[in-house]
Amino acid sequence: MRLVTVGVAGSFPGPASPASAYLLQAHDGEREWNVLLDLGNGGLGALQRHVDPLDLDAVALSHLHPDHCADLSGLYVYLRYHPERGGTRTGVGRKLPVLGPAATPERAAAMYGLAPGESMAGEYDFQAWQHGTPVRVGPFELEPFAVFHPVEAYGIRVTGPSSVRPGERATLVYSGDTDACDGLVAGARDADLFLCEAAFQEGRDDAVERGIHLTGRRAGEAAAAAGARSLLLTHLPVWSSPDVARAEARSVYDGPVEVAVAGGVHEL
Repeated sequence: MRLVTVGVAGSFPGPASPASAYLLQAHDGEREWNVLLDLGNGGLGALQRHVDPLDLDAVALSHLHPDHCADLSGLYVYLRYHPERGGTRTGVGRKLPVLGPAATPERAAAMYGLAPGESMAGEYDFQAWQHGTPVRVGPFELEPFAVFHPVEAYGIRVTGPSSVRPGERATLVYSGDTDACDGLVAGARDADLFLCEAAFQEGRDDAVERGIHLTGRRAGEAAAAAGARSLLLTHLPVWSSPDVARAEARSVYDGPVEVAVAGGVHEL
């Protein structure tokens, strides 16, 4: 299983990265499968450096803030109007699985500006997450778990074939957006790679209400409590220092810690 950190910027695109978009790839012995975790502002453009969007097998959304789902609008255009493989050309809608919170169909239609009663069902097959209920996509198993954020929000535990341990399976856990909570620790238990947001900074953001974001320290505490084997910090806004986030995490977590960069590749 391979993780490509397509977009890693927190809350909005930065000068060096789109907002949240993470591509997972794995081969099942017959073909390569492509699953996208979130598709925030700017993510669709950068995604095309790594895969044709028409070759996506699913999009899994952690929640419906724009920095995690806004580019569903652009992807809809790509799937519908591509001059060779688009739905209007072939006469067959793509019906790409889009897994997410219950309100995803309505939010996606509203972002695109569809008239009341119109939907994107021709190109998207919307499926609502159920906490703790896994969804199978090719060689991947995706299990959502509820996290602590102002809107309906999920972390996603993904299990798939390991690309570094032949014949074994690897686990990646994506926090989505969350503050510290028991569900995050349980969801990240024994993860090979914990892809965890760290948008806030200790001291600087203490006055912000809880339930918004983690700091590097709180991400490290969650990784340590979960027994995660490695920690990859992400979702840092442009005013946050990667060095500070990394140092905060390392102060409480003994495993390997990195900060995600746009276009990074991680083999599990």
